[in-house]
Amino acid sequence: MSNLADVVDRLLEVPIAPSFTRIGHDIRRRLDHWGESTPASLDGRVMVVTGATSGLGAATATRLAVAGATVVLVGRDAARTGRAAADVAAHSGRSVVAPVIADLSELDAVRAAAAELRDRFGRLDVVVHNAGALLADRRSTSTGDEATVASQVLGPFLLTSLLLPVLSVGPRPGRVLTMSSGGMYSTGLHVTDLQMTVDTYRGTEQYARAKRAQVTLNELWARRVDRSAVVFHAVHPGWADTPGVAEALPTFRTILRPLLRTPDQGADTMVWLAADDGDPLATSGGFWLDRRCRTIHRLGSTRRSDTPARRRQLWDLVVARTGADVPPDPAPATAP
Repeated sequence: MSNLADVVDRLLEVPIAPSFTRIGHDIRRRLDHWGESTPASLDGRVMVVTGATSGLGAATATRLAVAGATVVLVGRDAARTGRAAADVAAHSGRSVVAPVIADLSELDAVRAAAAELRDRFGRLDVVVHNAGALLADRRSTSTGDEATVASQVLGPFLLTSLLLPVLSVGPRPGRVLTMSSGGMYSTGLHVTDLQMTVDTYRGTEQYARAKRAQVTLNELWARRVDRSAVVFHAVHPGWADTPGVAEALPTFRTILRPLLRTPDQGADTMVWLAADDGDPLATSGGFWLDRRCRTIHRLGSTRRSDTPARRRQLWDLVVARTGADVPPDPAPATAP
């Protein structure tokens, strides 16, 4: 059955569409004999989920809370985040669901949220970076950064750096998990033009560039941090029917709605990476879809853009923009 599952998985990957829809999820779940959708007991573990007011973030937070984790929801809107925390608590039967209010596109807010998390909990087991949206028009933060890049690249990078000390003190390695997107397959690695200008701005392209940067930084974090302390993984959720997709890509949703994954299906691999103490802790720096590690390139053009020099430039750019204190690079970077 293992060989059959491998063959079917490779066949699903070739045309892309079946792989990313609920078809891919359902077939792989049966062939790979996934366990229960809700993980085993997570009592005593503290897990932070950003962007958890709806969609994939809410599904992730709810399933982790159901399993017994103390779940901290980070959101920029106090009312929405408070309601989301109450909903997660109600669905899970857990009273230990805490909101933290921060706009992750604003670096000062990220610093304040990190300080609050360190002070309140002292130890974190998992941080799930899920915040972000696909914007139709270019918006700028108080520092002049484009909002998509700020919320999905700069903010998460700074938050990770500030939380590393409390992620590495538990009885098992901490985990930093990033919800990326298959949209990143469409673009190469951009550095000097990572943030699009008003004149060139296209929301879908800006989103793809940010998601590509996320996946690259995930690999670079894994190079710099010993996986006995903290592991890093990025997730492609497939094509899921979420409020974000309905708002940003209404035509796409209308055409593919019967085949779109539910938020629970889209969140499954994220929940597994956060909760399972087997394969998710055995490696670091992976890009996952349906509980299997995947290539980060499908096109020769994107692979050619992903050079060691450009990777170093991306890292240096993000460090400079955020002022993050980061571990040293142990060896020269290599492109995949």
